[in-house]
Amino acid sequence: MTVALLVAAAAIAHATWNIAVKRAGTSGPGFLWSGIVVGAVVFAPFGIYSLVSSGTDPLRWLPLAAVSSVLQVAYLLTLQRGYRLGDVSIVYPLARGTGPLLSVILAIVLLGERPGWAALLGAGVVVAGVLVIGFAGGASHARNNRAGILYGLGVGVLIAAYTLWDASAVTRFGMPPVGLYWGSVVFQLILLAGPALRQRRATLRVAREHWIAVLLFGVLSPLAYVLILVAIQLAPVSIIAPAREVSVVLVGLAGWLLFRELHPVRRLVGAGIVLAGVALLAFP
Repeated sequence: MTVALLVAAAAIAHATWNIAVKRAGTSGPGFLWSGIVVGAVVFAPFGIYSLVSSGTDPLRWLPLAAVSSVLQVAYLLTLQRGYRLGDVSIVYPLARGTGPLLSVILAIVLLGERPGWAALLGAGVVVAGVLVIGFAGGASHARNNRAGILYGLGVGVLIAAYTLWDASAVTRFGMPPVGLYWGSVVFQLILLAGPALRQRRATLRVAREHWIAVLLFGVLSPLAYVLILVAIQLAPVSIIAPAREVSVVLVGLAGWLLFRELHPVRRLVGAGIVLAGVALLAFP
């Protein structure tokens, strides 16, 4: 029950901040940096307490958090660009379907996890759902949405990369989830500071005009991921990574109701197929 509640809360938080970022309609390091400042400040007491109380060795924590931050920044920039060029009901389901699929494969290869036959069936169902979403409206429409499709798949690869890296950090290296991710957020702040501050006027304008989206992203993005890292300590990553993707249906609905994107029924059906696939991936 605890794992289910953690995953459900994370899915809602994740869908909410993604919808906020899409609705803001902006891109670039300024928006991301503004939100990351919020996250670094809000979660500082929890992150510091987590690191101090667990007695984490800085020499082990720093490189793990640093690599995590590089993967997270690449993910955020790619996701943001994808939302600028493509529909949220294409980019998000493709990303969230590809991510857990690769996470399960890599968890088997790298972490030695052994999910059962249902995972193989689930992988095939996820691929089918991805194809349904990608070709909603026919082949010609898929060509028009090529950027959204490619960015969605690229984001999925990055999701798998940071999920496996961070899962290994909290399970194999015993890093505290909150402390690890707060460290990653601080490193993200440093990585994006240069480009954001070089364009300080644009950064201030974006933060002022889209302050609600900045706050939602800054608070809910770390919260969603910390909840997942805590859940990973209680259940295998090959179960948690797929189960969190219930958010694809929420974002699919937002694409239809908020953004009036084309072919909503086909895309929602595809999102539902992806959701069924990730549910199968979660079977032991």
